[in-house]
Amino acid sequence: MDIRETIQKPIKSELDAFKQFYSQQFISEVSLLNSALAHVAGTTGKMMRPMLLMLAAKSCGKINETTNYAAASLELLHTASLLHDDVVDESDMRRGLPSLNALYSNRIAILTGDYLFSSALFNASNTNNLQIIDGLSQLGRILSSGEMLQLQLQKNGGYSEEIYMDVIRSKTASLFACCARFGALSVGADEATVERFEKFGSLLGICFQIVDDIFDYSDNNIGKPTGSDMREGKITLPALYILANCKDEKILEIRNKLDSSMSLDDDEIALLIDYSNRYGGIEYAQSKIEELKAQALDILPSDMSDECREALEAYLEYVVSRKK
Repeated sequence: MDIRETIQKPIKSELDAFKQFYSQQFISEVSLLNSALAHVAGTTGKMMRPMLLMLAAKSCGKINETTNYAAASLELLHTASLLHDDVVDESDMRRGLPSLNALYSNRIAILTGDYLFSSALFNASNTNNLQIIDGLSQLGRILSSGEMLQLQLQKNGGYSEEIYMDVIRSKTASLFACCARFGALSVGADEATVERFEKFGSLLGICFQIVDDIFDYSDNNIGKPTGSDMREGKITLPALYILANCKDEKILEIRNKLDSSMSLDDDEIALLIDYSNRYGGIEYAQSKIEELKAQALDILPSDMSDECREALEAYLEYVVSRKK
């Protein structure tokens, strides 16, 4: 049994039913919108976030209609945010296919994103759970604040590991945390259990983002060019380690340039990548992942079924060991 089969084993039938339910969210009577939604549906990922939500639910009780509405609300919110991100970042590809803004226009991408945001709220309201409705509303604000914090850093400088973690918690970990939290809430878990799953999701989400950031320092075929994050002004954990610990004159010059909100040129980016690989930046980021992974495993409730525990452990392992 491969790792994805282990992850899906406790929720296989429920996940299949959810996929059918979720596909109905991408149908409209307006032909142009319907075409746009069909394209977006074709770029749907691996359902990692709904799977996390459903595993949390299955660990605490029986997956139900509320679970499906909660999972749909979060996945729709995430998908809508990606459409808007592609416009902001002027991206022309999404998961190996043309992005919606490239295929149609920025205007259609934004309006389609707005439609999906509204659909997310509609699904959340159908849970009839005020904690889920409030959580989804708060999540939208947190995701936007995280993007703005990152833009502020690019404009004003002030890079540090602490701020980097703040950005990750807002932009990535908050979504995973909500998935695990909503899953537990959807089946009526007690407050202490809900908080445990929320923390598990947050730690998992931080691991996910650090792994993603490490890809920017290698030549692996991962769908983005080496150094693309730094070209966008995003300084991630491996480079932050070098900037904080390396006393090489060239690195100090780069640090001063970043603190002055100046962009790095290609040679400076190449040097920072090289030093991150040679002098411990990647190893430091990987050690941080292992530390967070251990914390996540320790926080899982002790009274869950062996099958669900194995699935969540496999999920976490999949996140930290993925190659793209």
